[in-house]
Parts: sequence; C-alpha cells; structure tokens
Amino acid sequence: MKKVLLPLVAALAVSAAPAFAADVGTKAMAQAPAAAPSPWDIAFGSALMNDYIFRGVTQSNHKGSVAAYFEPRYNINSNWQLYAGISGESISFANRAAAEIDFYGGVRPTFGPVALDFGFWYYDYPGGTCYGGGPLVPACANALLNGNSAKANASFYEFYGKGIYTAGDWAFGANFYYSPSFLNTGAKGEYLSGTVKYTAPATMAINKDIGWYVSGEYGRQWLGTSDSFYGVAAPGVGPNGINFADYNTWNIGLGITWKVFTLDLRYSDTNLSKGNCNAFTSDFTAPATGPDVTPINPAGGGSNWCGARFIAKLSADLTLGSLK
Repeated sequence: MKKVLLPLVAALAVSAAPAFAADVGTKAMAQAPAAAPSPWDIAFGSALMNDYIFRGVTQSNHKGSVAAYFEPRYNINSNWQLYAGISGESISFANRAAAEIDFYGGVRPTFGPVALDFGFWYYDYPGGTCYGGGPLVPACANALLNGNSAKANASFYEFYGKGIYTAGDWAFGANFYYSPSFLNTGAKGEYLSGTVKYTAPATMAINKDIGWYVSGEYGRQWLGTSDSFYGVAAPGVGPNGINFADYNTWNIGLGITWKVFTLDLRYSDTNLSKGNCNAFTSDFTAPATGPDVTPINPAGGGSNWCGARFIAKLSADLTLGSLK
C-alpha cells in the first residue's frame, strides 16, 4: 500500500540540470568546454511516523513505523524523466508479514505547469503466515483467535496515473490506481483521489530556512468481490467470496520544512464502518463478536483500523544532484 512516503509535488518534480558559468577573468582567453551535466540522478530518503496510514487504513496496527526509499532517475530531457525505485516500510498485518517492500517504476512527463506520472507499483509482503480460510477452501494450519482469515501471501500490484497542475503557490492534483487483485484478495481495487496543496511563499515563511505548507486529499476506494478464501458461511453471504465495501477517505495536514527535513502533521479518516473494516482488513486485534454486524461481517466483531487518526511523520528527502 502504498504509501504516504513521498510528498506528491516532490515525487512528480523533474530534477533540474545544474547550471555552469564560465569565469573569463579580466581578459579573453581560450576556455575548455564545460562537461555536459549527467542525465542521471538518484533520490533517496527515510521517514519515521507514529502510524503508517495507507488510504485511510493503518498498516502498522496504529503503532510506529519506519520507512526508506532509493530511486534512480534518468532525465531524457528537461520534460521527460524515467525512474525506478525500491522502498520499505515496517508493518503489522493480519498475516504477520515481516515488512512491506515496494518495487516501482515509470515515466514523468512535464508540460509547463502540468506534471504527470505513469507507472507500475508492486507491493511485496514477505514472511506471511496463512490463518483461517473460507468454507470452500482447505483450512490453514494456523487460526486467528477472533476467527478472521488472512492469506500467507498478500502481495499485489497496481498501475497508476497522477497529475499535478501548479498555479503560483497552489498545486492541484488527481490520482488513479488500479489493481486486479487488491492485497491478493481476489477483489479488484480502484482508487481515485483529488489533492490540493498550498506552499507558503518566502514572504510568509517562518524564516529564511523554515517553510511550511498545508495540503489535503479526498479519495474513494472501490473494491470488488474476494475469492473463496475470504468466503463466509452465513445467511445472505455467499461462501464463494464477499463483496468488500467501497469507502471514502480524506486527510488534511500541515507541513514544516527545514533544509531536507519535513515534519508533516496530519488528520486522516474514512467512512468505513467498524464491521466492514474488520471484513476488509482481517484485523487480528478485533473481537470475535460484537455489535458491528454487517452483511459481510455477520459475527459483529469491529475493527478500529479504518477510523480517525492523527499522524506525525518526520522525513528526509535528498537527491545526488542537490548535493553537488
């Protein structure tokens, strides 16, 4: 899942080639031509956060998480950039996977104030354990105490397209992601969101080194029907799979920047009920039964993995080009 790790404007920016100036001194003299700037660059960074939230849902059981990424880039010209990267985050999933390791790549074309990004993202969750299983599949050797089910392999991939239009200090964005099997549940997933960001100009900065911004996002996650592993033997619910509930998610926050560091303070929430959240996440901390009965969560155990949350994230983002 992705993630929360790169600020959207920085993720779409094309690295600028360094400028060279010839010092001719007080009299004309022959000068060797300056070497052409390399089209290659590398972006890298890390982050520490009190909760890893992905599209409104915690990936770390509301516990702290650390993240890091490494992204080589190739600038075809000033308007086109190719990139590939790897990132990692600490998580706490129902299948007890060891971590989230992401592999991604794509192209970033820029046309004046419009920056686009098209690519592919693979979310790998190694070290998972199988728990439970639906009535039509062989049961796993292990079981969660609350009766939820989780596949050993939750890895999946998405295709995405993003766009940002910058007008002065404002940036307006749109994002779309598609997966044929979200979290390897068998249910297709589509995510569409809009973003807005205001970056304070230098005249409004805290001082010459410390800046700030405010930003927000509103999105909708569509989810299809799972495979039989997540089927439920209950009246009105087919054992061949469950139709996960679609939901809306939103966040708003304030960021403070100093050199390569960013402190982002953000509020995040969804409209997913506790019962439908439990069916979607297989939350291992949810009670086995309870009042949160829904058609896809007949036992009524509710999960708080999809509710309101305050997130504080401290990150550092650099490029080799910026260090020259």
